[in-house]
Amino acid sequence: MQDFRNKVAAITGAASGIGRGLSIELAARGCHLALSDIDELGLADTATEAKARGVEVTTTRVDVAQRGEVEAWADGVVADHGRVNLVFNNAGVALGSTVAGMEYDDLEWLMGINFWGVVYGTKAFLPHLKASGEGHVINISSVFGLIGIPSQSAYNAAKFAVRGFTESLRLELDIEKCGVSATCVHPGGIKTNIASSARMHHSMSHIGMDPHQAAKDFEKLFFTTPAKAAASILRAVEVDKRRALIGPDAHVFNALAHLPPAVSQRIIGLGSSRGL
Repeated sequence: MQDFRNKVAAITGAASGIGRGLSIELAARGCHLALSDIDELGLADTATEAKARGVEVTTTRVDVAQRGEVEAWADGVVADHGRVNLVFNNAGVALGSTVAGMEYDDLEWLMGINFWGVVYGTKAFLPHLKASGEGHVINISSVFGLIGIPSQSAYNAAKFAVRGFTESLRLELDIEKCGVSATCVHPGGIKTNIASSARMHHSMSHIGMDPHQAAKDFEKLFFTTPAKAAASILRAVEVDKRRALIGPDAHVFNALAHLPPAVSQRIIGLGSSRGL
């Protein structure tokens, strides 16, 4: 898909961060939008800015962890816009905790949004994308979908799962030759509110991390703006990339992931112990 003009894109987590960046960038390119989030005020702000670019925009409050809500939204998008060409499964949350200290409720909360939300969004929209004759699934993983990080086992689990799910999907779509493709996106540190709104567990102190300081420490590593991330993601779609690394730090993490585990894990462990 090399031209987004007059296409229809569905975006989850559109109230802020990468989702908002994608919405504005796509609107500037003439793409009509179906936006969703649980933050209705932020969603309205994104919609207002996107509409100023002269495209059609619909908004829906959707909890991506609820399969029925996602499926109803997908059907509603086609009813409102006549078709859908792209789905960006972007909504996500963060959790800091050791494996031993993690609460099951917190793990299930994160997996419901970060993994099942991607699954629901992909499956709900895939038949509509195929019906459009030209479609693309864009699933947002993370650099934490490339390599494990202390205190991030839940986030790692979800983002590794998104990666495997999307890569398998891409292979199936290649074989089908159905006019639909898929890209797995691995952003590095993007300047969003995901860290400040994360759930941080006191067990992080058991591995030398201050749960009250952790969000600020993570935010120090956020190098890329949502606007730049959005532009990079759309370039990846234009050239039909299978895996998109977003931000200079994403390439560092990818290089680490290709080292022997004994080496990469030692580097990550030393960096974490020093607050890097």
